[in-house]
Amino acid sequence: MKITVTGATGMIGRKLVAELKQRGDDVTVLSRNPEAAEAALGVKAVAWNPESEQAPVAVISHSEAVIHLAGESVAQRWTVKAKAGIRSSRVDGTANLVAAMRQADVKPRVFISGSAVGWYGPRDASPVTEGSSPGEDFLAQVCVDWETAAQEAVELGIRTVILRTGVVLSSNGGALSRMLPPFKAGVGGPVAGGKQMVPWIHIDDIVGLILASLDGDERWSGVFNATAPHPASNTELSKTLGRVLRRPAFAPVPAFAIKAMYGEMAQIVTTGQNAVPVRATELGFRWTQPELESALRQLLSR
Repeated sequence: MKITVTGATGMIGRKLVAELKQRGDDVTVLSRNPEAAEAALGVKAVAWNPESEQAPVAVISHSEAVIHLAGESVAQRWTVKAKAGIRSSRVDGTANLVAAMRQADVKPRVFISGSAVGWYGPRDASPVTEGSSPGEDFLAQVCVDWETAAQEAVELGIRTVILRTGVVLSSNGGALSRMLPPFKAGVGGPVAGGKQMVPWIHIDDIVGLILASLDGDERWSGVFNATAPHPASNTELSKTLGRVLRRPAFAPVPAFAIKAMYGEMAQIVTTGQNAVPVRATELGFRWTQPELESALRQLLSR
């Protein structure tokens, strides 16, 4: 299959492209730095600036599928400039990608777009499903507008899948890499009381969900929570990571300390959502790592 991928040099993108190559798919990536992307990924790369220009129509016209993972990292202090970049990279970038699909002579059969569980906003421990209402905070509104831009592809007759991704656990970056230093030093512990839910997913399973969406039939359309079937509280995550590392995990980190360090962005770790993957479960998707402890042991080779 001829597939175009954006955000291919990110943590999920690298793993995905490797899997697509192994399957024998013909992959082209769109990148701000195509030379670096080609060198890193070993596939053809074409220049594209998501925020400021339409995606190259010639590339989209030759694609049977488009997988859209591009977006500026939210793990930074949210200055006015940073928030504008977070929003534009997702909303404008998606609109510019769909605009190219609209002009393509031959349109892709499937469009898979990233989103995030941040769509639901800060929640208590009550489960939220794909049918739950959106939040009203900054990230939630970004996700709402991001998904609205992606849904424009439906009007073009393209099967469209939106994956609201949780906290991706990987041995090559992301949340786990930021947690490891204090936990290995024996000073890790729950954050902001630890009651907030962490809708995690193993890197292999988010890639698996993308592939299932890519290969699926019309039932694989619309919104899916891309999370493991058993979310954990921040306290459960901390205790489990400590147990896997054989280190104490009882040093609490107060919310005010996180807020002092990261400002508004602190809400990512001080709040959460108990997002459960109802639709993927109904369609028979099988997680390779459905349990937190086994997932951490696999990633950390413990």
